[in-house]
Amino acid sequence: MTHAADFWDARYEAEAYAYGTEPNAYFRRQLDTLPPGRLLLLAEGEGRNAVYAARKGWQVTAVDFSDEARAKAQRLAASHGVRLDYRVEDLMDLAWQQPAGYDAIGLIYAHFPPTERQAVHTAAVASLAPGGHLLLEAFNPRQLGLSSGGPREAELLYEPAQLAADFAGLTLLENYEATVVLREGSFHAGPAQVVRLLAQRPTLATSSTELTYSI
Repeated sequence: MTHAADFWDARYEAEAYAYGTEPNAYFRRQLDTLPPGRLLLLAEGEGRNAVYAARKGWQVTAVDFSDEARAKAQRLAASHGVRLDYRVEDLMDLAWQQPAGYDAIGLIYAHFPPTERQAVHTAAVASLAPGGHLLLEAFNPRQLGLSSGGPREAELLYEPAQLAADFAGLTLLENYEATVVLREGSFHAGPAQVVRLLAQRPTLATSSTELTYSI
């Protein structure tokens, strides 16, 4: 965690918000269709999505590597009169996993190497309550060579087929590549190639034949 934390602390220590203070457009559009509940945001950074959700009535838990990110997120939250449960943790430790604990989970530009990606995504599926939704936006491999942000290693970029496999236990409502123009602070600015996913954990079916009674 030390190297990753140092990298992100250095990025976030400036006064300006590296990715702006407005929520990601896809995250906002999808969240606005859902009733407020318990929301988990992984690799949340400086809190732009968390604060937006809290203002909409969500009970927000955010997780990131960076102490600097948490401090800025809490300042942003205070400026809007909302509260966040913001935890500084190594996401790979999966301490944030809570079986069926969240009504929605957001993974907005949360890029991991393949093994770690699969572990985080599997834990996220397990942490969704029945009927809960998972929202993801990330860069896809066509982003390489563009200057609008993202990792420079192909293995850290996502394609719909990979995500379909990772989230096979969910109902995929959307899973597609898109060309967008990012206006998210100085580090996400300009034309970009992204993948977007919206998925739902199936609700628990209950019927008379599935009930077990004990006396």
